[in-house]
Amino acid sequence: MAATKATENAGDKPANIAPASEIDPSGAPVQSVPDVDLTHPAVDADPRKGTTVNQNRIDFNDPNKSGAEAVADMLNAQGVPTKVDPNEAAEKKADK
Repeated sequence: MAATKATENAGDKPANIAPASEIDPSGAPVQSVPDVDLTHPAVDADPRKGTTVNQNRIDFNDPNKSGAEAVADMLNAQGVPTKVDPNEAAEKKADK
């Protein structure tokens, strides 16, 4: 019996979706996917509905800062004093 060639599945081919050329207000790259049904219950077409301006500010992670430094900077920007050096905070806690 001769081997049969597997049937080609069109869904297995690479997608032809153009790369993003702009960023939307949420900070996500905009890519248009033509066959996505935005009315489908599994798709949230308005993920920012009911959020505040502060919740939607773009926050870029800085690879040059530790997590503690990033948090301290954000708190300091809001007027909350912090100990920027996590070792200093740990030493004070150990002294108690």
